[in-house]
Amino acid sequence: MNKQALAEWVHGKLGGTKVQAEEIVDGLFDSIVNTLKKGEEVSVAGFGIFSVKQRAARMARNPKTGEQVRVAATRVPKFRPAKALKDAVK
Repeated sequence: MNKQALAEWVHGKLGGTKVQAEEIVDGLFDSIVNTLKKGEEVSVAGFGIFSVKQRAARMARNPKTGEQVRVAATRVPKFRPAKALKDAVK
């Protein structure tokens, strides 16, 4: 399922126009991204928790040349599924 399919599902459930359904889906994703940018968590009961993790700087190796490369510290998104989601997928 992709973003377009989600918008079509929302359109089927709520009615209205497809443009409105796309705006709802875009707004939902924008809200999640903006919350994560602030360093906060997004928790959806029964689904999971979106959070931001700090990844430390490290040394890596270029597999082609074998040369050591420094990888800078960065923030990465993380998702922890809820027990209900894990059980539903089993």
